[in-house]
Amino acid sequence: MTEDTKKDAYEHESVMLNEVLEYLSLPKKRNVIDATLGLGGHTKAILENMPKNAKVIGFDADYEHIKVAKRKLRKFKDQVVFVHNNFLYLEDELKKTRVRAVDAVLYDLGLASPHVDIDDRGFSFQKDGPLDMRFNQKEGLTAADVVNDYSEKELLRIFKEYGEEKRSRRIAQEIRKARKSKPFKTTKQLADFIEKIVGRKGKIHPATRVFQALRIEVNKELDVLRESLKQAVSLVKPGGRIVVISYHSLEDRIVKYFFRDLARGAETKPVLKLITKKPIAPTNEEIMQNPRSRSAKLRVAEKI
Repeated sequence: MTEDTKKDAYEHESVMLNEVLEYLSLPKKRNVIDATLGLGGHTKAILENMPKNAKVIGFDADYEHIKVAKRKLRKFKDQVVFVHNNFLYLEDELKKTRVRAVDAVLYDLGLASPHVDIDDRGFSFQKDGPLDMRFNQKEGLTAADVVNDYSEKELLRIFKEYGEEKRSRRIAQEIRKARKSKPFKTTKQLADFIEKIVGRKGKIHPATRVFQALRIEVNKELDVLRESLKQAVSLVKPGGRIVVISYHSLEDRIVKYFFRDLARGAETKPVLKLITKKPIAPTNEEIMQNPRSRSAKLRVAEKI
């Protein structure tokens, strides 16, 4: 990948920006957590709509994203606390700052453009690169480790649970057989293999759900989301809001039931109030301008 191509990959349109600003209800806010800082697009817009003494604590596990965000947010350097860590550690990292509670927490759970567009990140089968898929490339298992080392039973589980792939059993079986003679190392190698054994119908590549499952497993995304939401509720002040943008049914389901259960107060009195009864979708205009936003769903809850 050339430097110019790599630079283009770091141009990213923030999804549902107007809706995020509306539902965060920013004019009276002083401290906001952007749990998924990415390239800084949401944070920039948030700070432009907050008082001059307001702060955003921005989390990202990807250090390359932190570096880009710092450049884009130079104007607000005194108002941003950059945290190079996963949003699993909201509470631990906030203890290191002078902020004890926040007015809002934002999650944008989608992949940033560089994850998809830079081939050596290994997230996309549309570009050939190493089977990596780690948000933080300095730690943890890679997708190659999962594909080559997990048992057939474990592969079946993650393809079925995290990818909701109907052909999980066959794909897992064939991967187990094939890797004995030639381990899987690249995204194209795996994607072509899956297409060969299950065939292709329509526009959606047959490896799509498997790649989603691998990404979720590598980064423990669903477990991390559940735990982080609990921390967000404890950190946000009464009247503060939690805004979540998700991109597939597994994430949206977690957010939906988490908000619902705390709003109903099944075991204790209600802790949250649902601001959005149903998820908010992007406008048709946004989808036309930014096709990657098409699967986004936004949910909002307010702490009582």
